Amino acid sequence: MTPSSEKEPNGLDNPSFMDEDGSHYSMPDHAAMGPEEGGDKGHGSSKLAYTVTEVPPWYLCILLGIQHFLTAMGGLVAIPLILSRELCLQHDLLTQSHLISTIFFVSGICTLLQVLFGVRLPIIQGGTFAFLTPTLAMLSLPTWKCPAWTQNATLVNASSPEFIEVWQTRMREVQGAIIVASCFQIFVGFSGLIGFLMRFIGPLTIAPTITLVALPLFDSAGDEAGQHWGIAFMTVFFIVLFSQYLKDVPVPLPSYQRGKKCHFSPVYIFQIFPVLLGLSLSWLLCYVLTVTDVLPADPNSYGHPARTDTRGDVLSQAPWFRLPYPALSLTGQWGVPTVSLAGIFGILAGVISSMLESVGDYYACARLSGAPPPPKEAISRGIGVEGIGCLLAGAWGTGNGTTSYSENVGALGITKVGSRMVIIAGACAMLLSGIFGKVGATLASIPTPVIGGMFLVMFGVITAVGISNLQYTDMNSSRNIFIFGFSVFAGLTIPNWASKNSALLETGIIQLDQVIQVLLTTGMFVGGLLGFILDNTIPGTEEERGLLAWKNSHKGEEGNSQLISKVYDLPFGIGTKHCAVSWFRYLPACPKRLPGGKKMDGLERSVKASSERDSETAADTRI
Repeated sequence: MTPSSEKEPNGLDNPSFMDEDGSHYSMPDHAAMGPEEGGDKGHGSSKLAYTVTEVPPWYLCILLGIQHFLTAMGGLVAIPLILSRELCLQHDLLTQSHLISTIFFVSGICTLLQVLFGVRLPIIQGGTFAFLTPTLAMLSLPTWKCPAWTQNATLVNASSPEFIEVWQTRMREVQGAIIVASCFQIFVGFSGLIGFLMRFIGPLTIAPTITLVALPLFDSAGDEAGQHWGIAFMTVFFIVLFSQYLKDVPVPLPSYQRGKKCHFSPVYIFQIFPVLLGLSLSWLLCYVLTVTDVLPADPNSYGHPARTDTRGDVLSQAPWFRLPYPALSLTGQWGVPTVSLAGIFGILAGVISSMLESVGDYYACARLSGAPPPPKEAISRGIGVEGIGCLLAGAWGTGNGTTSYSENVGALGITKVGSRMVIIAGACAMLLSGIFGKVGATLASIPTPVIGGMFLVMFGVITAVGISNLQYTDMNSSRNIFIFGFSVFAGLTIPNWASKNSALLETGIIQLDQVIQVLLTTGMFVGGLLGFILDNTIPGTEEERGLLAWKNSHKGEEGNSQLISKVYDLPFGIGTKHCAVSWFRYLPACPKRLPGGKKMDGLERSVKASSERDSETAADTRI
């Protein structure tokens, strides 16, 4: 085993131990530095163990993929559990487990589509809270309020046709609204409209948007961690210990090679698996405290949600094998979806918020995975594929849509592993968990305070990633200070007021009320919109606004069309080697290429268009 430190094409140092058989192990940052670099801590701390296009060993892919799945699992499980009350399912734990398995399964499909054919960055797709608010608003209408008898556990027979019809009619209404609203997102993405808007979106729009993805979640993170602060802080302690203090400590693990046979190789396991190790240790301790009855068994006592047996009914009732299926024709898991105008308008508001959040996530994910900024066609594909994901989620009946998961972007910053093959492994883990009901039910039994402790760390990283975009702007400018400060503060204040005074926003039109309520209670939308408007209307130079530094930050990468092609082009040679038809380059979501496969820049496209016009003029003259 010999240490190596080689420069990757994207300009990032990728220090590693390289075995004779090609095995790739992460090295600590200082080990890869020369004597003249040893004092550069800031630079060293930004290095990645694996960049977006690199493939770790198969066992690392599996473990890191499971870690990403566990990171996203808190949100995936929370959504169907929150929806269950409004769907009249609070006393039907078996159906709740089916909803959890379904959202696992669909999230795996959508993640594979996004990584392979969408924006092609290592980003997890899953249920979105932006859809949850309009869904709850729609189900709170008098037409869809649950009958009183469904609130009484003694009166509910989960297998009776009457009860099944009560909750399935509500689910079909939600499905129809999501399916129709997703068509709008598909159009915005694949038409290139989102790419056109990116001309006007800079650091002062992206920074408040990403920052407000995490800041408003302090309430939900606090609620979950507050179920048992001791367990939550223990989870935080483990994650911080592994990711920050022990990241440069190698752990000798046994390995085998033909030449050396059995020997020990140093692996920096704490740097790669901090979240997985932290969750596992906290979960194990919760199990020990549950078995020994240290944690209270009374559901009304503080700390009860930290027990590992609080969802024992879900585990015992869930089937070993169940394959979720969509409503492709006249059948579906829950029947044929129905459509109402009120539901569509509400979900559309969630779609708008989700798209703006996802654009910010793409840039953050690119920064943390060692990739160049996504080009317009990649962003268009990403938004379009997210729309397809929402369509699939509606067809399968998750009760929700799909979006990019910000907490998994934060996991990239902690693990320093940006390989998209890891995300593909995580998507496969989601698919398996959705098919094998016992697996999904077991994973869903992670105690609430453990998930809350993980959120405290992850949301903090996301907030810092958002603020870090300000490095491109002139923060000595009172203009920029005002735009960012006002956008963030208004993004916290306005949603808080709107949620407490919804009656003052009523216009008498239910559909319009839902749209207004959803938009004004979504902090990332309010802050991002204000940042967008102010940054494009208040006078300021491109240098002051950070647009020049934003573009030049990856100048070397943008000039390297080969690197951009390697990261963002469609797989399997689609559009280059295969299916390279002449009209392919005119599609907004596809890269513009010359016949030889070289990417056309703006000048080449202008020259080509001018040449075509001159040829047409000459032909007309000859005629």
